Amino acid sequence: MAFVNRTDELAALEAWWRSTDPRPAVVWGRRRVGKTALLQRFAQGRRSVSHTGAGRAAAGELAQLSRQAAIALPGRIRDLAARPYLDWDDALDDLAAAAEQEPLLVVLDEFPEIVATSPELPGVLRAFLDRTAGRTRLRLLLCGSAVRHMTALQEQRAPLYGRFDLSLSLHPFRPHEAALMLPGLTPSDRALVYGLVGGVPLYLSWWDQDADLADNLLRLACRPGAPLLTEGQLVLATEVEHGEYPAAVLHAIAEGRTQYNEIKDHIRAEPARTLDRLVELRLVERQMPVTETARSRRRAYRIADNFLAFYLGLLSRYRAEIERGLGKAILPVLIESLDDHLGKPWEEAFREHLRRLAVTGALGSDIVAVGPYWNAGGQNEIDAVVLAGRDRHPILFGEAKWARSVDGRRIAGRLSEKARAVAAAAPSVTAVPAASGRPPDDWTADPADPAAGPGSSGIDGSATVRLALCARVEIRNAPPECLTVTAADIFD
Repeated sequence: MAFVNRTDELAALEAWWRSTDPRPAVVWGRRRVGKTALLQRFAQGRRSVSHTGAGRAAAGELAQLSRQAAIALPGRIRDLAARPYLDWDDALDDLAAAAEQEPLLVVLDEFPEIVATSPELPGVLRAFLDRTAGRTRLRLLLCGSAVRHMTALQEQRAPLYGRFDLSLSLHPFRPHEAALMLPGLTPSDRALVYGLVGGVPLYLSWWDQDADLADNLLRLACRPGAPLLTEGQLVLATEVEHGEYPAAVLHAIAEGRTQYNEIKDHIRAEPARTLDRLVELRLVERQMPVTETARSRRRAYRIADNFLAFYLGLLSRYRAEIERGLGKAILPVLIESLDDHLGKPWEEAFREHLRRLAVTGALGSDIVAVGPYWNAGGQNEIDAVVLAGRDRHPILFGEAKWARSVDGRRIAGRLSEKARAVAAAAPSVTAVPAASGRPPDDWTADPADPAAGPGSSGIDGSATVRLALCARVEIRNAPPECLTVTAADIFD
């Protein structure tokens, strides 16, 4: 699998490496997200020892670390084959001695697996760091997939609290980053693949860019033991806590029960703690209308990972029959269901694109939020609203359609009507664009309003709010002032 992107993460690691007497770094994230590949790339050209924990007894972990150190650091006086490390103090002291004259990177990967059989290790590390500060050029990096364990490692009550100079959380690729792994596909097809498997590098690498959709789904999902079938079970088994509620909550959300009370009724229990844990694990996202404050009770939940949403929402319902050999017959039904499923991932990809534009300044200055909107009755849904300024006034309303081609003028008309209710609550906004995409004659920002600064004057200095329309391939008849977005823009 080719290594692509991760430029920001590599830059952060490089800055940590070059700093004077750095304390340890911690890298963490979900399984399959590319942590090990990132660290292997970073270690290239550097003196390094890498050890991956496997839940062995302490003696076994130390013996394996001894073998890795012997290979990486040949020619030293101590023969680690004959005299392997006796304990973690011995190992750390020896590696520190090897770094007295020049830097040495030591990676302890799957750190939670090591701690499982050496629970004293965090305390040992704390004592080691205290007694060797400024006396060695050892660069110690801890890495792990158990998100809860890796975050707990950095909490105030933990032995290593306050002793990390770099905490790097690795996330799946965003749409434009995932596109780098799918160079052989059209932007529209990249959008489809991303909507199914998300931004996990391994899943993207499974997609055969020379085969069509049916062949890929047959190979990856519609055969007994197919990779996506197996992976779905693995995610639930390894990343979701044990017990009946987490899996039940995930299934409920994937089936469209996105409100708290709907989830509660479905599992017949209070889901608050379970939802909090799933949000912490980044398997679920808690959404609220972008215009609301953090205290708002108007919340909804969505599966944050595209692959998990695909597995739970579509694939798992056919799993038993696919394992019995009926996958080829199920394939056309699965493909026919994709358009209904892919709308939500496409909307989120659209919002992610708007955030990316906001960072570059392409949407104007003082952007403070990008998110969906819906009113108290769950109606009047708008896929994306962009807010600006301290008063959080709307400057852009967006609609995304999972269709190859849409009529821009028709969508703009409907979007304008929905947007009026949102803009009415903004103190410095008196109107929204007409269906033509141009502001009506009475569209102004109140110059006497002290909040009506540069952010209130819109994107180009005039008092306008823009509309943004999104489809996979083209937006026909779009009003000229509308921002148009296609898969070619999102997956560039």
